[in-house]
Amino acid sequence: MDSITTLNPTETVRLDHDRLNALYLQLGEAGAEDVVCRAIEELAVRLAHCERCWRQRQVTELRKNARSLIAISEQIGMCEIAQAAGDVTRTIDNGDDVACAATLFRLIRLGDRSLTAVWNLRDLSL
Repeated sequence: MDSITTLNPTETVRLDHDRLNALYLQLGEAGAEDVVCRAIEELAVRLAHCERCWRQRQVTELRKNARSLIAISEQIGMCEIAQAAGDVTRTIDNGDDVACAATLFRLIRLGDRSLTAVWNLRDLSL
């Protein structure tokens, strides 16, 4: 038997700083901080729920949660999460379980890295 190759996919985290700046200009510092904190909390909850739905084979609920991630992540400039959530939705609509699993776990990796990056940025600003 030949050697086994282990893949360790990584995702690059990017924030749309223009979107965040617009949010801060529109709502002020306190209002924008509140929106960002709530959105981050909601993203974390919904990402976990997406994974749970996949494992429990609740595809309709998974699609609903993935769709909701699009608007939440776009609001705070996390465009890669929005794109990945849209990809999950499309794979569900196409009935492609293999592609759905791949895009869902890419979404989860992106979400985890993005949420960690945002929390680290917040810790540095304190």
